[in-house]
Amino acid sequence: MDDKIFEHEFDGEVSYDGVLAEWVMDKCNDWRDHFESNYSQKFEEYYRLFRNQWAQDDSERESERSRLIAPALAQAVESNVAEVEEATFGRGKIFDVRDDVADQQTGDMVFLRKKLHEDFHHARVRSSVAEVLINAAVYGTGIAEITIEEQKVYKPATQPMMDGAMQAVGVNESYRPLVKLNPVQPKNFLIDPTASSVDTALGVAIDEYVSRHIVEELQEQGVYRDDAHIGEAASDEEIEFDSEVDSRPKGRVRLTKYYGKVPRDYLIAEGVDEDDIDEPGSLVEAVVVIANEGEVLKAIPNPYMCQDRPVVAFQWDVVPNIFWGRGVCEKGYMSQKALDAELRARIDALALTTHPMMAVDATRIPRGHKLEVRPGRMLLTNGAPQESIMPFNFGQLNAITFQQGAALQQMVSQATGASDGSMPQVQNDVTAAGMSMSQGGIVKRQKRTLVNFQENFLIPFVRKAAFRYMQFNPEEYPIGDYNFIPFSSLGAMAREYEVSQLSQILQVIPPESPAHGAIVKGIIDHLNVTNREELIAAIEAGSQPDPAAQQAAQQAQQMQMAITQGQVQLLNAQAAESQSRAQKYNVEAQLAPQEVTLKYSDQNNDGKVDDDFEKRIKLSELLLKERELESKERQGMEMAKAKAEAELVRRLSAEAPQTQEPTE
Repeated sequence: MDDKIFEHEFDGEVSYDGVLAEWVMDKCNDWRDHFESNYSQKFEEYYRLFRNQWAQDDSERESERSRLIAPALAQAVESNVAEVEEATFGRGKIFDVRDDVADQQTGDMVFLRKKLHEDFHHARVRSSVAEVLINAAVYGTGIAEITIEEQKVYKPATQPMMDGAMQAVGVNESYRPLVKLNPVQPKNFLIDPTASSVDTALGVAIDEYVSRHIVEELQEQGVYRDDAHIGEAASDEEIEFDSEVDSRPKGRVRLTKYYGKVPRDYLIAEGVDEDDIDEPGSLVEAVVVIANEGEVLKAIPNPYMCQDRPVVAFQWDVVPNIFWGRGVCEKGYMSQKALDAELRARIDALALTTHPMMAVDATRIPRGHKLEVRPGRMLLTNGAPQESIMPFNFGQLNAITFQQGAALQQMVSQATGASDGSMPQVQNDVTAAGMSMSQGGIVKRQKRTLVNFQENFLIPFVRKAAFRYMQFNPEEYPIGDYNFIPFSSLGAMAREYEVSQLSQILQVIPPESPAHGAIVKGIIDHLNVTNREELIAAIEAGSQPDPAAQQAAQQAQQMQMAITQGQVQLLNAQAAESQSRAQKYNVEAQLAPQEVTLKYSDQNNDGKVDDDFEKRIKLSELLLKERELESKERQGMEMAKAKAEAELVRRLSAEAPQTQEPTE
């Protein structure tokens, strides 16, 4: 079927009329058969467990009368989805934009981020993503279609009249493209069974019912062919949004939108110009829309500039080499079934032990009498009533079943990774360390799902939406190759876990430590309070020094440095004076022998040496030695004093505060 070309001969010529629709629907029917035989029944049961809807196929035994379904699995789905949704949208920003390293102009990135967030808000992307997350948690795979529609925008405006004397108040109409995210149920999605992702498949198709007036409006706008005859579609349980609804609405059209590769000849036969097909090869990427499984409404080559398919999907938990993933319902399926069986058995046994029953001797009851037990009723017997009627019961209800139900509920939480305050805790988790270890494991499992959701669904959607805005609204969107990164944070439970960790660290950090303010800021950043930004700004302002106090401290520091420098200069001057005095004493000691010789060699001043000069020489030598000793003693004292002063100068210089730049 894949390589066969359907040829219809008319008057010796080959015609391809209607072959494209037949080729596409043949593929879709094969993919539908594969889905119905392998996944449909399981997905329907997962949906019933999530909705707490009972079906006969869900009974565990023939004698089971109770239809009770425990809410544990539904609670696990909601808890996991809420955690991922809070981590994605809890901070208000969904993503951030990064540009090339060489590009130093960041204004276009800031504008693109703000513009995309604004348009996502108008398109209600958050509610659509929440529905996709619910589908992923229930069925294991979240799927969405990226659609573009022209939105009419009304803006209040005024217009001058009568040469400006008056003004007319009204509205201005304008149109703009709006990219929306359309969640798709697994029963309405078809994919090549051999593919593990949307991009690697031969093609994907979205098969669902839409209102007839929507198709007719698109025909009037020229999006769909206006010559195609649109009838009313027959009901099909396989693609109904809710199979439990008995009354089906009328005025619907079964629309099959195919995104993938089709044979080139089939596409040309539908009126496509061969010059408009840029892709080489026998198979080309195209968009084909078929109404009621036979009428082609649209058949064009892929119109998007990046040639991507307008479908994004992700697995809640990855199953290798398979498109359909593993969701929360599949993880907790066995535990939920065991819990339901336990509760239903308890309810059935409770009915036998609670409601009164009577053992009656049938031979002593009047013929045709209907025996019922109710207050005030008269029971007729032939003979003594105590011999004909006696109360009868099946014993007491075993209390162990209630404890088993609580343990099974805990097993559901363990299997799904959900954690909630209403969930019972096992004995190992009552301590702080046990709770911390348990929450740490749950947080790790949720981070895996969060990263998988971001890389395979959120960022691809943001990238495709940005490319479509650049293509169809280039006046408002800057065109460029940007890198989008998720701007997600921790979920609610993960934030509480991290806050508890930071609080424990804060107990051992002194308030004067610089790390104290950073930890307090981190705790407040994780709190889900309305004035979080104000508290963080107050902490940052409090950590900044007071300018007046900072200036006064700088002046005091400068004065202290000036005093210290003056003391150092004074001590240096005193040391220099002591050294000069020591040099003076040394010179005097050297000149003293000559002075003594001249003084005592000629006492009569007649120019001749006296006779007793030798004696005087000896006396002068003794006097010189005495003066020399006194000079050395004074010089030693001066040097010791200078050395002490130098040591004091060195100590003062070492103890003087270093000059610091003022902190900002």
